Amino acid sequence: MALDPGAYAPVPTDLIVRAPKVLLHDHLDGGLRPASIVELAAEVGYDGLPTTDPADLARWFTAASTSGSLERYLETFAHTLAVTQTSAALARVARECALDLALDGVVYAEVRFAPELHTQRGLTEPEIVEAVLAGFAEGEAAAAEAGHAIRVGVLLTAMRTATHSRSIAELAIAYRDRGVVGFDIAGAEAGYPPTRHLDAFEYLRRENAHFTIHAGEAFGLPSIWEAIQWCGADRLGHGVRIIDDITVDAAGVAHLGRLAAYVRDRRIPLEMCPTSNVQTGAADSIATHPIGLLRDLGFRVTVNTDNRLMSDTSMSKEMALLSEAFGYGLDDLQWFTVNAMKSAFVPFDERLDVINERIKPGYAELRAVLAERMTDRP
Repeated sequence: MALDPGAYAPVPTDLIVRAPKVLLHDHLDGGLRPASIVELAAEVGYDGLPTTDPADLARWFTAASTSGSLERYLETFAHTLAVTQTSAALARVARECALDLALDGVVYAEVRFAPELHTQRGLTEPEIVEAVLAGFAEGEAAAAEAGHAIRVGVLLTAMRTATHSRSIAELAIAYRDRGVVGFDIAGAEAGYPPTRHLDAFEYLRRENAHFTIHAGEAFGLPSIWEAIQWCGADRLGHGVRIIDDITVDAAGVAHLGRLAAYVRDRRIPLEMCPTSNVQTGAADSIATHPIGLLRDLGFRVTVNTDNRLMSDTSMSKEMALLSEAFGYGLDDLQWFTVNAMKSAFVPFDERLDVINERIKPGYAELRAVLAERMTDRP
């Protein structure tokens, strides 16, 4: 019986790198290049870095982020934020972000950042947004010239621990025809429910705008329920704790509670970030990450990086880990990718174009390559 190249696992690493990918959950301030942090720190006179050796700094970020605590994980951002307080720095890191993602095979990405965190040196929030948009435009152009076309959409994030969500939502609307595709709230979940920001969400709904909410990462089902039923989230940032509403009996049959069933029935996308979830204690390991069961049950699951610097990761690494842990082949990786593109905040025709012109042909080509390799094996 011939082996199916679409089901073959684990997928060879070089093919995963070549595979077209879609990324919905990536933080700009969590994906800086270590060398850029060192250079930017020197430019602005920031002397708080634990080391100025880029390789050592990269290792420090990963180690400091692997504590099992979301709060401790978030503390590492003090360094990346310290060096991104000027228009030039913001444009640079946005440009590098687009290039890095494109070289990893990402064809569409939504990258989020909180304008309110970049005002320490006097920039206004519109100036911050314009600098980031300019940087992404430069990165897209450079990536296309290098043969790695990518489209980057921006999500403006409000901090759930602050009180600026309505103004950030208004900023997202002001720039939605210039590269901003949606809105988000982020930060520590415990004690800061999404309903504190109802004014922002109601405003966005009135404006027919899209938004996602960090929910069900460090806090449980109430956070998810509020994000969906009170706030009207289009997607769930992480959403990993939806597993708390699913039980598996002795016969291996899964039983969904009413919230889990609602999330699945409504096809609400889950922005899963496996490595990050292990680092913050939301999952014990990649092998036991709820993404496996949720994929089997047909939830709208997507694969994401969260913070590439803190997690020492990329979309290729995340997919490789899942392929190894769960035996996912190219068919599964395409399923995750199509899920993500279906859930993107760009218009339907653009989503359909990426699926039909980039994702499906790309995976078909990889299946052909893998089939040839399998045929050539002794």
